[in-house]
Amino acid sequence: MIDRAVVIGAGLIGTSVALALRGQGVRVHLDDPDPRNLRIARDMGAGEELGADPGPPADVAVIAAPPAAVPAALLRAQRRHLAHVYTDAASVKARVAEGAERAGCDMSVFVPGHPMGGREKSGPGAARSYLFQGRSWAVCPTAEAGTKAVAAVTELARLCGADPVVMDAAAHDRAVALVSHAPHLASSAVAARLAGGDAQAMRLAGQGVRDVTRIAGGDPALWTEILGGNPGPVAEVLEAMAADLSAAAGRLREEGGAGLGGVRALLERGVEGRGRIPGKHGEPSPTIPRYTEVPVVLPDEPGALGRLFSAVGEAGVNIEDVRMDHSPGQPLGLAQLAVLPEAAEGLVGALREGGWSVHI
Repeated sequence: MIDRAVVIGAGLIGTSVALALRGQGVRVHLDDPDPRNLRIARDMGAGEELGADPGPPADVAVIAAPPAAVPAALLRAQRRHLAHVYTDAASVKARVAEGAERAGCDMSVFVPGHPMGGREKSGPGAARSYLFQGRSWAVCPTAEAGTKAVAAVTELARLCGADPVVMDAAAHDRAVALVSHAPHLASSAVAARLAGGDAQAMRLAGQGVRDVTRIAGGDPALWTEILGGNPGPVAEVLEAMAADLSAAAGRLREEGGAGLGGVRALLERGVEGRGRIPGKHGEPSPTIPRYTEVPVVLPDEPGALGRLFSAVGEAGVNIEDVRMDHSPGQPLGLAQLAVLPEAAEGLVGALREGGWSVHI
């Protein structure tokens, strides 16, 4: 059982961890070198300031700092005897573990971790108690880690609403290169092309390019450090991605488009790859779409989204996911409601009877 925790680093991740733990009744003490971050996190209800006298050791301490800063922060925390068990939340694991060992940290009570949740925004003001709800949380124990330490960090992940996944640090770094780090660079590459686009082209930007470039809004300084901590695996994914794009460009340039069968093959592999991303409950993706999207025109006025959600609730339908598409220059938008296929027809009928404009 985790009764008390210390969170070192009151940014987006640390404050979100603290808020999630507080929601489960865990007492949380916060520490951060930036007094402003500490004040905002505290005012948001994430916990109390740790202070100079930390008191008896907490059950677990979370180091929510950039990868390069984790080993030194961990060593300081252990020298202050802040907790019985320690973990971190950095997005690379092998170098963090190696750095902690070189720094002389007690590896028997340190279990590297990585919650797979985040936002393109940063700072404690962007923190959310539900940030890790339903997300994977990598738990990467070293050979020296004790079983009680691993159990405590696994419980920490569960308390935050996440699904703990125990894996080797090197395997973790290869995995995040594929599903997180290289995609971030790819998103940035697409967004970088837009920097040279004229204003008229930007007016044509739709939801597709917004979806692809959303994560490109992340902090460049932080992402430079993340990528620098996992260079080899990221480079391998980027090289394979670049080869696919280069081959597609070559085929598109072939006279008369005679080589577009290869481009189609890439598009089909893309559909297959996207289908392998697990659903929100962790289930494997079926060969047919798991949800049906119901597009509803939404007026740009206060309370409109709330009224729509109430109407869906009255129809007895659960919204599995939702996406908002805005119409530039128009006083309306489109709410894309993802629902189970068997519920779609009834929902469309109920919404139309209620006066909603549904396009399906």
